[in-house]
Amino acid sequence: MPRLREVSRSEADPIALGMYAMLFGERDPVSSPGTATGTPGNWWTVFALVPDCLKHALQGFQFYRDAKRKLDPQLRELAQTRAGYARGSRFVFSQHCKSCRAVGLDEAKISAIAYWSTSRVFSQIERAVLAYTDALVLEGGRVPDGLFSDLKEALTDEEILELTYVTTLYDMHATMARALRLEYDDIDDRITEVPAPTEAANRDVMAVVDREVT
Repeated sequence: MPRLREVSRSEADPIALGMYAMLFGERDPVSSPGTATGTPGNWWTVFALVPDCLKHALQGFQFYRDAKRKLDPQLRELAQTRAGYARGSRFVFSQHCKSCRAVGLDEAKISAIAYWSTSRVFSQIERAVLAYTDALVLEGGRVPDGLFSDLKEALTDEEILELTYVTTLYDMHATMARALRLEYDDIDDRITEVPAPTEAANRDVMAVVDREVT
């Protein structure tokens, strides 16, 4: 379940109601969740808590899909999908694998996004975009000059700005989905203590190793 309250149809504002009608038909998405694409749909019902936030997010979606954008949609989707993978968001990664197909990326490239650095299926500019995505998401924007020069050889300044904005936008969405446990990111953290047998519950394992070595 999401960590925040969901907004039912009866309390939703006009912007949320419009999206509810589009995605859920006449159903109340809280009591009868589920979208046509298979997601629970709780990203929408949680963002509806703050209508201005939902509106702002929708404007972001409209921005990157606008026909005025100069960036190649395939490069955009490679970056968005890799951002989801690198940030560890199953939701963003899963949804944008589908978006990759919608813009014509083949299955070999989609499958290789997870291990792009050793794959041979990507072009030089695609590799630069994927490396840039990792620098944005995993390095917090620490981008080597050589990598940026590679981008500049193939993309205009306008395209690089669009790429940077959209990729970091989806890093944000991936982070929020994980933090709020939305959609496919409603997953328990797997990094937990594994209980030892009762008789060894308080034993210092490394102290035993240390005695053996010394």
